[in-house]
Formats: sequence, structure tokens, C-alpha cells
Amino acid sequence: MKRRDIVRQMGAGLAALSFNHCAAQAATVSKKRVLRIAHLTDVHMQPLVGAAKGFEKCLHHAQGLADKPDLLINGGDAIMEAHGRGKDSVNRQWRLYKDVLRSENALPLLSCVGNHDIWCRQETKICFEEGRQWAMDELAMPKRYYSLDQNGWHIVVLDSVQPKADGSWYTAHLDDEQFHWLETDLRNTSSETPILIISHVPILAACVFFDGQRFADENWSVPARWMHSDTIRITDLFHRHPNVKAALSGHIHLTDRVDYNGVSYYCNGAVSGAWWFGKYHHTGAGYALVDLFDDGSVTNTYMSY
Repeated sequence: MKRRDIVRQMGAGLAALSFNHCAAQAATVSKKRVLRIAHLTDVHMQPLVGAAKGFEKCLHHAQGLADKPDLLINGGDAIMEAHGRGKDSVNRQWRLYKDVLRSENALPLLSCVGNHDIWCRQETKICFEEGRQWAMDELAMPKRYYSLDQNGWHIVVLDSVQPKADGSWYTAHLDDEQFHWLETDLRNTSSETPILIISHVPILAACVFFDGQRFADENWSVPARWMHSDTIRITDLFHRHPNVKAALSGHIHLTDRVDYNGVSYYCNGAVSGAWWFGKYHHTGAGYALVDLFDDGSVTNTYMSY
């Protein structure tokens, strides 16, 4: 090739790069953030190991940001352990959790129920339902799953935690009643409105492969308590609704992001880290700042407090 041809091609390439850069800048300027969420999950409140002080510090950090959140979401497992504990112990945990919130939080709050929130002394379906209702009462939740519109977004809060068919301890999926409600809710939401999904247990995650010994005999194994067992059913539903943009979860105490079929799935660590004993694997105690934009885009940033 002649020198002038090379120079001509380089000039064309630089012009294209400059145009693309300007276009990207214009796109960035044109979109507007409409909602900032502090996603606090897996607090695991207990009257030991400084949990109350830690939760207080986390709340102060989120509300002390120069660009503070508009909304706080409790992603479940607000208390350390209700399952198998005496009522007095569970009452103490809930009282402490609510006392810290009452005195240290000024943000509006949405909640979902985590598995550790459910009191169940006997592993029967009736006991499970009663324990879940107790948790809902403590969290001021009129329904175990619900949706709302906020600042141009549709937010859906799901109930991941279900009793097994034999009444024994939980598994993670949407029961049929809830799934059909979700189908209707998504169908009734305008296709122009972006949707954010909240669940305690991840609908889809990669970090589940690092939680315990998951590989043996040439096979990976992920229990249905670690990740939704109905992932395919839910992701197929989301595929029919391209305005589902992101899903937030906790439960695993690890952080990851999985982009699948147009939806970003964020697992957002734990306020308690390793249940108030430092890091869990490589993930320290923290929460996520989730920014929602008017063009349907999302940024999710894990914050160490």
C-alpha cells in the first residue's frame, strides 16, 4: 500500500472514532437518573458481635452520601435466625432491628422476606406460613409479593422462599399463585416502562458456584436453596417482556453480575459480610447503590461502609 493510502485510512478511522465518542457522550448527557436505591440485604441482626452498631454504621454511610439515595430496599434476612429459635429470641432480634431502623433511618423503605426471617419451630407447612406472616408483620408488609410504580420505573418485589411439598424447610421458587400474578403484573405494565425485580434468593447467579463445596464427581451442584429452581420458567417469562431490565438479590453474601438475555442479575453481598465476622470469601460487608435511569439503564455499585 502507498503511504498516502495508509494515511487516508488512518484519518478515516480517527474520524469514525471521534464521531462514536461524540455520540457516546451525547447519549450519556441525554439520559437522566430518576431513582437512586440503597439495596441493603442480609443484615442478620442479633444482640451479639456488634450487629446493631454495624447496621447503624451502614445506614449512616448510605444517608451521609453527598448524593444520597431516594429509597432503601431491605433484601431479606433482616434478622440472624428465626428458624428453630424460641419466640423470645426471635422477638429480641426483631425489636433490635426495628429500633435501629427507627432511630437511624430517614429513608422510605421496601422489604422482602428472607429465609432467616421465618420462624418455624416445627417443619410443617402451617408453621411455615405462620412464621412468614410474623416476619411480614414485623416488616410492615401487607403482602408477601407486590409491585409499585416509582419515578417512571415499575418495581416488583417477589417472595423467593417456599416450604417444600412435604412441609420441611424451604426451597427457592415462585409458587404457582405468585407466578401467575407476576405474569399478569408484567403484562399489565406498559412496554415503555422499565422494570426492576427484587428477590431474596438469586433468580440467576454465578456466585452460587463458590458458596461451599459445589463441585464433586465431575459435576457442579447448586441446591435449590441457593438459587431459584424455576430459573428457566422465570427467564422465559422475562424474555416476553424486554422492559424487564434488572433483578437484585442477596442471600449468598457474595457479589456478582450475570447478564443474560437482556436482563442484568445482581447479587449484592451482605450488610453483615460473613454474619458479622469479617469478609465472606472475598466479599466484605457492604450494600449496593442502584441508579435507575429514564432510558431503562441501570448501574449497580457495591459500597463498603
